Amino acid sequence: MADTKREIERKYEGPPAGGDAPLPDLTDVPGVSRVIDKGVAELDATYYDTADQRLATASLTLRRRTGGDDAGWHLKLPVSEGVRDEIRAPLSDTVPEDLTALVRSRIREAELVPVVRLLSARDIRHLVDASGTLLAEVSVDRVRAERLSGGAGSAEWTEIEVELADDGDPAFLDKVEKKLRKAGLKRSASASKLAKALDDTAPRKSAKPLKPLKPEKPQKPEKSEKEGKAGTTGKVADASKATTTAAKPEPPDSAPRTAGDHVLAYVRTQRDAIVELDPAVRRDVPDAVHRMRVATRRLRSTFRSYGKILDRTVTDPIGVELKWLAAELGVDRDQEVLTEHLTAALDDLPSDLVTGPVRARVSAWSEARRSGSRQRLIAVLDGKRYLDLLTTLDTLVAGPPVLEAASKKPRKVIAKAVRKDFKKVAGLVGEALELPPGSERDLAMHDARKKAKRTRYAAEAATPALGRPAADLVRSMKSLQTLLGDHQDSVMVRGALRELATEAHEAGENAFTYGVLYGRQEQRAAAVEAALPGEWETIEDKGAV
Repeated sequence: MADTKREIERKYEGPPAGGDAPLPDLTDVPGVSRVIDKGVAELDATYYDTADQRLATASLTLRRRTGGDDAGWHLKLPVSEGVRDEIRAPLSDTVPEDLTALVRSRIREAELVPVVRLLSARDIRHLVDASGTLLAEVSVDRVRAERLSGGAGSAEWTEIEVELADDGDPAFLDKVEKKLRKAGLKRSASASKLAKALDDTAPRKSAKPLKPLKPEKPQKPEKSEKEGKAGTTGKVADASKATTTAAKPEPPDSAPRTAGDHVLAYVRTQRDAIVELDPAVRRDVPDAVHRMRVATRRLRSTFRSYGKILDRTVTDPIGVELKWLAAELGVDRDQEVLTEHLTAALDDLPSDLVTGPVRARVSAWSEARRSGSRQRLIAVLDGKRYLDLLTTLDTLVAGPPVLEAASKKPRKVIAKAVRKDFKKVAGLVGEALELPPGSERDLAMHDARKKAKRTRYAAEAATPALGRPAADLVRSMKSLQTLLGDHQDSVMVRGALRELATEAHEAGENAFTYGVLYGRQEQRAAAVEAALPGEWETIEDKGAV
């Protein structure tokens, strides 16, 4: 079974391999009482990746290491600069399935193969305080790298690593760094040993002989702005035969200029979020399922809101798959939300109104449903349909199906799309307000909530282009979404309470408490319905972008 360790460390460049790598007297670092020499450990690590280095591209490392006090398989997932989660598994001859699953969103069906072997002589020192508590581990690593695939190069270097002790204060690393910098040491230019090894052992292209100069050809006149370029500022050649242009996407770091640039930047962000959250969902990290579900919804909403920019004959089938994924993610998430609401409602109830084993029944009811949905979700993430969806998203980002409007200025095209969504929200809210309380109004308010969410996402994508008006609309739609969400939550909680009351009655338990909670949820829904007209009037006065 794999376990996880949060790793907070900094790396510094040392002198060339074979030279001295003296450390300054680290007892001068504030808080350090002693520096304990722990000796030299001989480490032998083989790093695994796909042939095209998909893990390295995503700053992930997977290795099998012997030597030292943590021999085994290690998968490192980036959290932030200098912070990684190291997931460990016992030694085995092949990559553990637990770790393979955590990188599946990156590697898909590709094979993991040995790419680099690192042999390190690690000279370890512990920095401890006056009580003997470990503050940080400082090591001087003399490293030899051997390329195992994609070449046959080797490299050697010396590196200094400072790793914070578990539960340590990250500010302590600043104190150590100040001392190291004074001694002439500087931060490593590479994020990890693997990154440096891959760079230093990569095959070098030999210089090609210069070709003889040819007579210059007459320059063609530049195309006018109106004529444009296919896929960026031009029109589709024949709309009757093709509705898309295979445009070459802008690099992720280029500044968005056109309407298509802005929408595609948002699409790319959501695609990346889905892929990056996959390991966290598998590890059951708090809120990971919800965040991944939001990313799928944002992506699907963007396809629908900006159908004048991205061809819906291409994006609609992808939207169907995104809806499926969101539903699968929602099985777990909806159960979490229901349990939270039921628990909070019980906590607010006076003790004399709680009769029978209500908490135990709610807990057992929730656990039974969550454990089943959890297993189902992991099966979904391991399935071909999900992996095919990820590949389809990659293909779309690499060659987006942009339409003519994508090449236009963002303010006009994007604002029009957002206003169209806002108009639909207005219609649904108005419809809900005209209906009497009951199931039809509940459904209408739920539809309005979904449309408010879509409008919010459209405004999020528009904010870099439209600025404050779009940001204001995001806040307005979020407020409306929250209000309508409270109403929908009450509907769902009442359904759960009816189910729980039936189970309790059949088991011979007193169902009184479930009835009390049900009544309170009815009051909660009524309060939302009473507040909606005023809330909507305020939003409508502000208008859309």
